[in-house]
Amino acid sequence: MAVYTEVADEELEAFLEPYGLGQLLSYKGIAEGVENSNFMLHTDKGIFFLTLYEKRVDANDLPFFLGLMDHLAAKGIACPVPLHDRDGKALSELAGRPAALISYLEGVSVKRPQPRHCAAIGRALAEFHLAGRDFKLSRANALSVSGWRPLFEASRAQADGVLAGLASDLESELTLLERDWPRDLPQGIIHADAFPDNVFFLGEKFSGIFDFYFACNDALAYDLAICLNAWCFEHDGAFNITKARALLQAYTEVRPLNADELAALPLLARGSAMRFLLTRLYDWLNRQPGALVSPKNPIEYVRRLRFHRGVTSPSGYGLDA
Repeated sequence: MAVYTEVADEELEAFLEPYGLGQLLSYKGIAEGVENSNFMLHTDKGIFFLTLYEKRVDANDLPFFLGLMDHLAAKGIACPVPLHDRDGKALSELAGRPAALISYLEGVSVKRPQPRHCAAIGRALAEFHLAGRDFKLSRANALSVSGWRPLFEASRAQADGVLAGLASDLESELTLLERDWPRDLPQGIIHADAFPDNVFFLGEKFSGIFDFYFACNDALAYDLAICLNAWCFEHDGAFNITKARALLQAYTEVRPLNADELAALPLLARGSAMRFLLTRLYDWLNRQPGALVSPKNPIEYVRRLRFHRGVTSPSGYGLDA
C-alpha cells in the first residue's frame, strides 16, 4: 500500500455518501506497498480502507479482483470484502481514479515469521486454492514467465550498476526458465503475492489474507513457491528449512501435491525468485517521485535465486517426495 494520489476532504465526503457509512471522523494515507493509493478511514460506523487504483493497475481487471474477494469470503476464507453502495456497486471513482472501499481486517503482520506462522499460511493458501476452483472470472498472469523478458530488457542496461555481472546472470537464468518452465501443472486462482505483509495474525491465530491485486490464473504450485521465497528466508539471507517444511506440510495436508508438482518445485521457486527480482529491479531503477514509499532492494532476491539453483528435489525444502 502507498499514496500516489491525494484526496481533498470535500471529494472524499461526497464519495462516501452513497455507502451510508455515517460521518467521516478521520482518514490517513498508508505508506506501504507499491501499486495503489491507500487510506484508512474512520467513520462513526467503523474503520474502512479506501483504495485508489493507479495507472499500473488495469481498470478492466478490477471486477476480477473485487469479485474474487466476495467469492472467497462467501467460501469462508478470512479476507476483507469490498463494500457495495446503495446501487450495489463495489467500484466507483475518486480524484480521477477508480476507487473501492474495503472492509477492515483486524490483525498485524509478523516481521519475523516463525514455523507456526509458516504452517498457518501454508494451510490458508491451500484453502484459498480450493475455494477458488469455482470462481467464474479469470485473469491471465502478466507476471508469469512470458512477462519476465520485457522487464529484464527494460532494466538490462543498468543492471550491472546494481550488482556487477547481474545482466549476464539474469540473461542465462531467464533463458533456462523460458526453456524449461512447466506448462501442464494443475491450474487455478492464485494469490501471487502472499507475503507476510499481506497476511494478518491476531496473537498466534491466523486472522486473514488480503491485497489480491496480483491474483490471477496460474499453476497452483507456483503460488506455493512464491510463499517459499517470501516466508522461509531469514533477514541475513539464510534459508530456513524448518519453516519451509512447516509451510509445505501444512499445505499438502489440505491439498496434496501430485508427482509433477513436487518435481517442479525447485524450478518454480527459481521462477518466483526471478519474478520478484525483476519487478524490484525495475522499480529500483525507475523510482516514482513523490510516492510515500521506497522501492525494495532487489539484491535479496538475487541471493534467493542462487540458493534455489542448488536445490534438486523437494527434500531441499524439507518435504519428502
